[in-house]
Amino acid sequence: MPKAISLIRALLLAGLLFPLVACATPPTDPAARADFEATNDPLEPTNRVIFQGNDLFYSYLVRPIAKAYVWAVPQFGRNRIHDFLQNLGEPIIWANDMVQGEWHAADVTTGRFLANSTFGIGGLFDIASKTGLEKQSGDFGQTLYHYGVPDGPYLVLPIFGPSNPRDAIGMGADSVADPFSWLASHYGHGGANWYRFGAEGIDEYADHMDELDELKKSSIDYYAAVRSLWRQHRATELRHGAPASSPAGLESLYDGSRPAPSQSAQKVTADASN
Repeated sequence: MPKAISLIRALLLAGLLFPLVACATPPTDPAARADFEATNDPLEPTNRVIFQGNDLFYSYLVRPIAKAYVWAVPQFGRNRIHDFLQNLGEPIIWANDMVQGEWHAADVTTGRFLANSTFGIGGLFDIASKTGLEKQSGDFGQTLYHYGVPDGPYLVLPIFGPSNPRDAIGMGADSVADPFSWLASHYGHGGANWYRFGAEGIDEYADHMDELDELKKSSIDYYAAVRSLWRQHRATELRHGAPASSPAGLESLYDGSRPAPSQSAQKVTADASN
């Protein structure tokens, strides 16, 4: 099994088990109890500890690397790396959209992968988006949601950040099923999975450093702000683009780009406007 997959599974296991150490006590006041249940964060004490640890990890390790990356690599080069990494994720998006019965989204993803892998020189250029084939959303957590699996309580995973049990399991399943990880391992290049894992993290963080800094400065409670932001963005993904508001400029914080509305979501929007 590729080393990167083993790392991911270990981190997910730690993220799922460690929150069991401390749970928030439900308030007795009816109004406060309703707010507590709406927040769905019974593991908040431990989640905050993990969140603080993640903040230190990103502030003192990932941030300096990301700043050096931005300084050393011009925007054109960073765009090529970003597009290449995004293209590697298309097969997993396609597979999940197929399992969900999102045929239009799967068809668009097929077109994107073929166009970007050929005319886009192995995915270095996202020419598909310029022709109207916008990036779709599709992951196993979304697939589980599609078939009625509940999300469970809010979780903060070590390194990976905001999640919930359903999405954490989905993340692990997607990492195990990823065809490029298996190809790299099969041909004796298992270390490439480590490089990809690190490159994706640096790429995403570099894209959103300034926005995260602004959110941190302007938020009374940074933890609660990130929790709310992630939930709004995740709601958009789960519904394949159906309306779910997010703060301007931050809707793509945890994904490379905002997912385009699926065919079913477009139909719902069109019906609502008529």
